[in-house]
Amino acid sequence: MHTLFWSCVGLCCAAFLMSAAGGCATGGQRGATKSWALAIHGGAGTLSKTAAPEMIAEYEGALRVALVRGVKVLEDGGSSLDACETVVQTLEEHPGFNAGVGAAFTADGTHELDACVMDGSNLACGAVAGVTTVKSPVGLARLVMTKTRHVLLAGAGAEEFATLQGVPRVPNSAFDTEKRRKMLEEWRAEQNAKTSAAAPARALHTYGTVGCVALDQHGNLAAATSTGGLTGKRWGRIGDAPIVGAGTYANNATCAVSCTGTGEQFIRHVIAKTVSDRMELAGESLDAATRHVVFQTLNPDDGGLIAVSRSGEIAMPFNSEGMFRGCANSSGRFEVAIWDKVSKGRGLGVTK
Repeated sequence: MHTLFWSCVGLCCAAFLMSAAGGCATGGQRGATKSWALAIHGGAGTLSKTAAPEMIAEYEGALRVALVRGVKVLEDGGSSLDACETVVQTLEEHPGFNAGVGAAFTADGTHELDACVMDGSNLACGAVAGVTTVKSPVGLARLVMTKTRHVLLAGAGAEEFATLQGVPRVPNSAFDTEKRRKMLEEWRAEQNAKTSAAAPARALHTYGTVGCVALDQHGNLAAATSTGGLTGKRWGRIGDAPIVGAGTYANNATCAVSCTGTGEQFIRHVIAKTVSDRMELAGESLDAATRHVVFQTLNPDDGGLIAVSRSGEIAMPFNSEGMFRGCANSSGRFEVAIWDKVSKGRGLGVTK
């Protein structure tokens, strides 16, 4: 899984963090610096708890790399949108996650990718669905937001727009990984045997997403989500990730949300927007609102979400076996996790 590359990136990020005075400093420690907060996820379909220690370390390291890059943007006074795009592009480039390189295979053995970004300061948003040759779907989604009057472009139209914008392109096969191909083969075998309904560990094989939510020093919220969708999906199926209000939402009045799991369920219940509505209309806290939708609205094993409120609260609930996730803020919090156990510490490979 490109371990050498990510190890090198990790060392560089660790060096940056060690050189920073106190890492995630608070406003009081850095004078005029205002508070910020960041949360990321790499999907609710996780690897087994019995996976090799080096594989677990690889995933935790990848989450830390992405988190560090987002932290740097926010510490330097960058926008929440820039932080979200940076984090999601980092995860799109890692072959272990179901987005970009490492995207799930369709039933036909190809890849169709979706992404969305949303700016909480003005509710501007952009999304793409079913793109097949765009290296960074989340980057194209942001261009839809900034360069068009539209919100969602799909299929051939999105590809044509990508050509007009001159964004980096790759052959569809560039998203292939052996891990995802094996999942497709297992899915096909299940279909042929007519036993897919009883297949074990569904969450490990069918879905996953990457996402980021952020609050910047200017008080602006943003969210971004990118996905390769379901293994074995057909007929141009689109999940919740590129659907504003379902899998992605940001509003400065309340919160920013990015979801992961069984997309159809998140669409049916408009999960991301519902979190915001419960905060705005019912006066609930971020924790109460996110826990309600995850544990009372969704079904067990449907997945989870990450969210950041306008005051910097962070929530990362899930009802699946696990969820790749991480968070950081200006008060010094820095942690990544896959299951219930949380790994803390500002440096890569460092716990405390």
